[in-house]
Amino acid sequence: MEEIRGKKVEIRNNISKIFSKLSANNISEKTLGIEKRLFEFANFVEAKTYLLYINSACEVVTENIVKKCFDNNKVVVLPAFNVQKNETILMKVDNFKTDMKYGEKGIPEPDAAKCKIIPLEFIEIAIIPGIAFDEKGGRIGSGDGSYDRLIPKLPVTTRKVALAYESQIVQYIPMESHDKYVDIIITEDRIIYKI
Repeated sequence: MEEIRGKKVEIRNNISKIFSKLSANNISEKTLGIEKRLFEFANFVEAKTYLLYINSACEVVTENIVKKCFDNNKVVVLPAFNVQKNETILMKVDNFKTDMKYGEKGIPEPDAAKCKIIPLEFIEIAIIPGIAFDEKGGRIGSGDGSYDRLIPKLPVTTRKVALAYESQIVQYIPMESHDKYVDIIITEDRIIYKI
């Protein structure tokens, strides 16, 4: 177990070094490639209710994806985190500028005073963040387990899709029993279906 955790830390550190060498233009170009593939992806196009995320460091930038969903009158659901209780609460956001506040993780999240909780069964497609992935759908997140606890609660029919830059795809992610896989990974170069 300690060996697996050590390997995950090593992978996170390697990805962080790669990100630190990418220019803003390079990230922007790669992000546009990912967005293009996502916006043409049938499951994404057909869905009405999306679980999205606001990116933190070493994750694919999601600002334009969230904006496009609003522009297309889709239901945008974002997570709010209660770190003390290890809870992730999914809330419908109607206006990104007025319905968000900075949460415990230091990233914008829905303001509970302005947003309505959405039951998990309404989520048609879940865009899952991560720092590194392998082609079997293995993922390494930030390390707090929020999404590993959330993924198994989502309906079996909900597509679990990760967005990643090609530089975040590694040969092998060491997985522990509590770690959860994603179904599909979309990069700037390809769509990877879980083997």
